[in-house]
Amino acid sequence: MILEIRLSNFFSIKDEIVLDLRAGNTNTKKSETLRQNTFHYENVEVLKTVAIYGSNAAGKSNIIKAIRFCASMVIHSHMHNENVMFNFKPFKFQSYSKKPSKFFICFVYNGIEYEYSFLLTQTEIVTEELYYYPNGRRAKVFSRDERLGPGKNKIYNFSTIIKRPLDVAENTSKKTLFISRASQMDREIGKEIFQFFNSKFILGYLGFNALSIEQLFSINKELLLGALKIADSDICDIKLTKELRKGKNLSADLDKNTASIEEVEQQHLKIETFHNSAPTVPFDFDTEESAGTKALFLIMLSVIDIINNNKILLVDEIENSLHTRLVEYIIKLFHVSDHAQLIFTTHNTNLLNLNNLRKDQVFFVNKKPDSSSDLYSLFDYKDFRETMDAEKAYLQGRFDAVPYINDSMENLKSLLNEEAK
Repeated sequence: MILEIRLSNFFSIKDEIVLDLRAGNTNTKKSETLRQNTFHYENVEVLKTVAIYGSNAAGKSNIIKAIRFCASMVIHSHMHNENVMFNFKPFKFQSYSKKPSKFFICFVYNGIEYEYSFLLTQTEIVTEELYYYPNGRRAKVFSRDERLGPGKNKIYNFSTIIKRPLDVAENTSKKTLFISRASQMDREIGKEIFQFFNSKFILGYLGFNALSIEQLFSINKELLLGALKIADSDICDIKLTKELRKGKNLSADLDKNTASIEEVEQQHLKIETFHNSAPTVPFDFDTEESAGTKALFLIMLSVIDIINNNKILLVDEIENSLHTRLVEYIIKLFHVSDHAQLIFTTHNTNLLNLNNLRKDQVFFVNKKPDSSSDLYSLFDYKDFRETMDAEKAYLQGRFDAVPYINDSMENLKSLLNEEAK
């Protein structure tokens, strides 16, 4: 589970923003009605879902991009060569491009709470730290500060948790996170952190670090069919088979300056669906199913696995290709889970209903006058009562984070007249 994420100097994010998944301190009748939206970890109440609203270009997607980038650094940085440029941009203005960016995450994995952070520029890691709470008390695993070098024994400070830590440090360049290298070199706590990011923190429905379609289907077929049925899908069965298909392969010999195209047989995953109206007639998934059905199939395939295994899902614009009712269905699935979590951005104001979401589950992103992104929670608005219409208030600009469009008839006519000239 994730308890908190902090980001600074990534894309449109300038100063530190905090995404806190610990529930707000509230004992209202409404929060009691929505108690299934949270779960307990020790003495902390934790949110199962968080919705992030904001106007176009406010920075919602940049928050998702920054989190994905930082997670991918843990997963992949042990493979970086010396010529690597990290795939993010710092805030462009006010000399922030010369300042380092920071990622901090507090999470729980296998019953232990961790605090992990790193500071980096586009070309190198600057600092890295890991603390944990093995017995309810905070303890250092290691810290790293490349500015204290050049010797590794000056740069790093270790507790006794990691075996032969300097061996790992000697193999860790400024392009690589120590924790990523420690996992690769078979150090236990390094592998724990890596496994959380690689197998528990899912960075998109499919792709990124999600399991393959074939793996997900083999594990969750019956649950998938049940979920599709609840979602009012007509599909009653699905079959996956592998078949060889002929394709073309381009090969080039740079030494001889020649290229050739040859026909090859490639393995292809074939998906067939069967519908209630004619349960013996197969439909080719690629060519005969609608875009909406394809999206629903792929999304539910991933969601079922995430919920079943109490993982965390990160999604940008959750409503893409999905009807509002289907999005509500997915959110409710997380709410009835044990402790799966969903972090998503959305423009769908129908979801902004305080009969379904608590105030502390709703966040807003607003663009400040200096073009940076600010993140804050509806829970911060103490004068906004849970009995009020949050959707209406949001669209009226009560919480900012909406576009202000002067679309009066006079302005529109003036625009069209200018275009006609």
